[in-house]
Amino acid sequence: MIKKLLSYVKEYKIYAILTPLVMVGEVLMEVMIPLVMADIIDNGLTGGMGVWYVAKRGLLMVGMCLVSLACGALGGTFGAKASMGFAKNLRGALFAKVQDFSFGNVDHFSTSSLVTRLTTDVNHVQMSFMMLIRSAVRSPMMLIGAVIMAVRVKASLAGIFLVAIPVLGISLWLISSTAHPRFKKMLKKYDALNATVQENLIGIRIVKAFVRERHEIEKFDVSADDVRTAQKRAEKVIILNGPVMQLTMYACIIAVLFLGGKMVIGGSFELGKLASFLTYIGQILNSLMMLSMLFIMMIISIAAARRITEVLDEVPDINDDKADPALTVADGSITFEKASFSYHKDPNNLNLTEIELSIKSGETIGIIGGTGSAKTSLVQLIPRLYDPLSGRVLVGGRDVKEYPLSTLRDSVAMVLQKNVLFSGTIRENLLWGNENATQEEIEEACRNADAHGFITSFPGGYETELGQGGVNVSGGQKQRLCIARALLKKPKIIILDDSTSAVDTATDARIRASFKKNLAHTTCLIIAQRISSVMDADRIVVMDDGRISAVGTHEELLKTSKIYQEVYHSQQKGGEE
Repeated sequence: MIKKLLSYVKEYKIYAILTPLVMVGEVLMEVMIPLVMADIIDNGLTGGMGVWYVAKRGLLMVGMCLVSLACGALGGTFGAKASMGFAKNLRGALFAKVQDFSFGNVDHFSTSSLVTRLTTDVNHVQMSFMMLIRSAVRSPMMLIGAVIMAVRVKASLAGIFLVAIPVLGISLWLISSTAHPRFKKMLKKYDALNATVQENLIGIRIVKAFVRERHEIEKFDVSADDVRTAQKRAEKVIILNGPVMQLTMYACIIAVLFLGGKMVIGGSFELGKLASFLTYIGQILNSLMMLSMLFIMMIISIAAARRITEVLDEVPDINDDKADPALTVADGSITFEKASFSYHKDPNNLNLTEIELSIKSGETIGIIGGTGSAKTSLVQLIPRLYDPLSGRVLVGGRDVKEYPLSTLRDSVAMVLQKNVLFSGTIRENLLWGNENATQEEIEEACRNADAHGFITSFPGGYETELGQGGVNVSGGQKQRLCIARALLKKPKIIILDDSTSAVDTATDARIRASFKKNLAHTTCLIIAQRISSVMDADRIVVMDDGRISAVGTHEELLKTSKIYQEVYHSQQKGGEE
């Protein structure tokens, strides 16, 4: 896991290498300074060497301090560059990995969890990496250097550390083993909090329409309180580290002052050396403190790192590794050969069961059925948003698995049930369909989607800025923009998944008429709730509980399909009323 994460340091490796190197310089200066200080006291002040000796040694001490300061500053600069670059690469890798996920992989991770992993978890790992290349080098070196110098100054007093260090080691082990599982739970609570916030912001209009602000605030408060409680439980253990360290530090200082003071009074130990020994005690205990902080940060980060590697190690269940890169989609014909599908990959819980259907290139196929009849599941197999559990789906006479994903999906345009527009102008959103489209091609696609009229009515026309998610256009306008965007791909197959539900029947009729006239050679699949949207199709597929109940023209189904008859008569009755 660590090796995998460190591979994302990449071009920032030089900074990661320089950071510990300059830390070595800082440590060397800091462990030498107390010796100069002891020399000034013992030889310069009490030894009678004079003012010039004190001044020269003092200047040496100042110079060493400046070198230490410079090394520390460079270490901070290099460490920040290395850790921020590492975090940038890691986020980029995570985001790129998510882009390769199939719908099934995305279903495995909740959206809120992916957001937490890309933000909070990466931040934790970034901080740990910075501490790793700085404190993980500086603190052990300082600890070892200060212990060696303390032993050189007075070996008998250095024995105090033999008692202190095991006490600290056992304390740290107990703290870490208790805190780690609590931090894992805390990160899961963060996921839940992010889910609450995301859901509320996406559905803010619904919240306000139903006057549910108070309910949402209460729900948020519960999630926030869960995070606070989980964090408090974890921090309760971690904060014990400070008192243990302070207790050990001051106990060592008291012991050294007591024993060292008696030696100074007895004449067996010099005052300057006692002062330097106390400085080394501070360095040793501060190093232990920093190591404990690093240890604690690593505890938090290990939980975050595991969550990150879960995403990086996730194997996309749809890939084109065995595809022929030279293969192209010959035409818009579609064939389902006993295709069965389950969202849970469970053959005993199928969403689609042995679908047999053949569609000729250029045909217009209507798909109708009740809620939950698997209409959307059926069409999502065509561009390989999901793969069938068994059976095959063929496009252009070839199994969809034989095509490179980009080739297949470039030939299939799909307007999903949930219409999504992005921040930017109308033109920028439309160019998602074809980034090289000319103004004439854009306008032609918009006319075919019956969108050109309302676009030109805006003061900015095609340069009109859309808010996030297209909040400043109506539902019907959003649907028509999404249809125009799909048409710009000039696909061999276009799938409209209930994509005209928010437009009036007259607009719906104009769109269908335009499709019939201008997309005669494009296979068109129309999922709809209204019979009027599909009654002119070449054939209509009636879905029922994941199976094809009937296939035929409008007139044929009125005679042979009970489901179709019920839907038709209920809509006719509703229209008459």
